[in-house]
Amino acid sequence: MPSSLATYIALPGNTAEAMEYWHSVFGGDLVILRYGDMQLEGMPFEPDPEAVAHATLRLPVGVIAGSDVMDTREYPIRDTAYSLLYTTETDAEAKRLYDALIAGGGTVGMPLEVAPWGDLYGQVFDRFGVMWSFSCEHSG
Repeated sequence: MPSSLATYIALPGNTAEAMEYWHSVFGGDLVILRYGDMQLEGMPFEPDPEAVAHATLRLPVGVIAGSDVMDTREYPIRDTAYSLLYTTETDAEAKRLYDALIAGGGTVGMPLEVAPWGDLYGQVFDRFGVMWSFSCEHSG
C-alpha cells in the first residue's frame, strides 16, 4: 500500500451519523466498520458493538477517516485551532458546499466572501462542531 495522509476525527459516539452526513454533502465512497462487525477476542476493552471502530470517506480531493471515542474524556472539536480546508475549482462549488453545511444545521464561522488575498474564503462549523474552511481562487 502506498504512503498516504488522511484527516482522522474521533467523535463522541456519532461518527456514523457525521460520516453519512458528510457523504451526502460531498459524495465519495464511504465505508463504516463497527465493532460488532469484527472479531473482538483479545480486545483490552469491551466496546459497544454498534460503535464505529473505523470509518473512511474517500473523496476525489482527499480522505476523512474517524471513529467513535471509546473513553469518557472530553475531546473538544469546536473552538480548537483545527479545521478541514476544502479548496474548490469554482466559486459556485464553494458556495454550494458552504450553503449545504449551513442548511444541515451548521453555523457561519466566517462569511464566504472575497478575502484580502483575493481568493473566495469562508468557514462553517457543521452540526458536529467540525470547522470547514472553503477556499477558491476567485473568478469574478
